[in-house]
Amino acid sequence: SGPEAGAIPPRMEFTDASVGGGAEEEAPREISEVERSKIGIMRAVVEREDPSAKDVDDFMIRRFLRARDLDIEKASKLFLKYLSWRWSFVPNGAISASEIPNDLAQQKSFIQGLDKMGRPIMVVYGGRHNPSKGSLEEFKRFVVYSLDKICSRMPGGQEKFVGIADLEGWGYKSSDVRGYIAALSILQDCYPERLGKLFLIHVPYIFMTAWKMVYPFIDPKTKKKIVFVEDKKLRTTLLRDIDESQLPEAYGGRLPLVPIQDS
Repeated sequence: SGPEAGAIPPRMEFTDASVGGGAEEEAPREISEVERSKIGIMRAVVEREDPSAKDVDDFMIRRFLRARDLDIEKASKLFLKYLSWRWSFVPNGAISASEIPNDLAQQKSFIQGLDKMGRPIMVVYGGRHNPSKGSLEEFKRFVVYSLDKICSRMPGGQEKFVGIADLEGWGYKSSDVRGYIAALSILQDCYPERLGKLFLIHVPYIFMTAWKMVYPFIDPKTKKKIVFVEDKKLRTTLLRDIDESQLPEAYGGRLPLVPIQDS
């Protein structure tokens, strides 16, 4: 039997004011006097607690400060937690492909191209994610591997990346609320101020069941960077931020998709 009259359409028409629509103010690259002073104080605090903090640059310290609205105490706490997490979770300094075979085999993550602001672009196919293959720990390693890869691709003077999450074919088999919350926690707490914008595209209505569960875990700064894109506005929306020469072929651009492990 066909759909009932008034039934919810299979795809969303997005009017959700609770996400930021991708509106963003790009913070200046130059370190302001206020920031410089706070970076100096925070550096003294964190180096006293963990001498390995000497190895990080001022921009990294500033990202943690900006993530906590320049509150030195809160930013220092977050940063020290990050350093201890990094030592325990990535003891070899990097995640190797051999540690994430199941996630790489799903061919769900790609990196290539830069947006008009010079931010590298990551494309993730949410419908290809299969949490029954692999484990939550492996997926967390995959998230770190992916974020380290995209951060290493940033041109000089750029600290942020752009994500395109394509949910074509997403269903309950792909749903992984625990994985999404773990990924959010890693992004927000360990790579603060790295995400510039996240486009959610080809979003099926049933995804909103998972979205409602994940939404409370998204911090306000991250919410402002998320934009749901209607199918009919997809190409025009992406082309506002990404030149055709840098846009993946899948969305009417010219670049072939490069699997993350080959990028």
